[in-house]
Amino acid sequence: MKREELIKKWLDNNLNTQEQKAFEQLADYNELIKMNAALQDFKAPDFSADQNYETLKPNLKSEKTNSNQWLKPLLRIAAILAIGFSIYYYTTSLDTEVGTLIAEQTTIELPDNSTVNLNANSTLTFNDHNWSDNREVNLKGEAFFKVAKGQKFDVITADGIVSVLGTQFNVKQREDYFEVTCYEGLVGVTHNDKTVKLKPGHTFQIIDGKLLANEKENAIQPQWLGGESNFNGVPLKHVIAEFENQYDLNINTDGIDTSRLFTGSFAHNNLDLALKSVTIPLNLSYSKSGKSILLKRE
Repeated sequence: MKREELIKKWLDNNLNTQEQKAFEQLADYNELIKMNAALQDFKAPDFSADQNYETLKPNLKSEKTNSNQWLKPLLRIAAILAIGFSIYYYTTSLDTEVGTLIAEQTTIELPDNSTVNLNANSTLTFNDHNWSDNREVNLKGEAFFKVAKGQKFDVITADGIVSVLGTQFNVKQREDYFEVTCYEGLVGVTHNDKTVKLKPGHTFQIIDGKLLANEKENAIQPQWLGGESNFNGVPLKHVIAEFENQYDLNINTDGIDTSRLFTGSFAHNNLDLALKSVTIPLNLSYSKSGKSILLKRE
């Protein structure tokens, strides 16, 4: 088989056993392998062996010529270009993801100096490179945002999109629980193709598929930033779920009506006090065993 055909089939990963042996006998085999090793850690865009071969074909000479004279520099240039393009492609397409564990919080500074306080067991994802053209983050869990003024800023969740220009707000998206509270400015919440505007002190809340009405609050930030989770007429199952996000334990509610509504709060730094804060108002008791808590009716 001609040298050009071997190179073409090698580019297409289509050499059989005999062709592979013939390919290994080429004078510039080692140079070809070096190029392959340099590129194997990078994922390039779709590659056409036919198209690339046709591009190289005018420069190909017969076996009788000293192919190294033209192929070595050509391969080096191709490797440099491919590596450079791959680096650019990945650095512009990869997202930055920040996550927290149970009982952990963190603060994130976005490229425009907006800040995000991420609550326990939550994840925030954004693209740093495209930020100037697209201020957009994806949120799983709960976070408090202080958004720098500028073009539209979107928080995308599984339950809806929160859009602002420059403001302060809190977004909580857990299983069957979606809540947005505006603390400053104006917040737009889009859910099921309907958009609601929130002014400071107002909350949009959907729990178990039901849109709930909420009283206006005067707080300047969510209480969880101060180490406390608070609830107003929330089913106990969601209170328990948040409890497990703040404490590394499992709560057994067998035999307990978890649809009962709870109004109150619990601290994040005192387990016994937190348990009493939840159980006493509902006439419940509890017992501890390692990292398991059993709730019981009085």
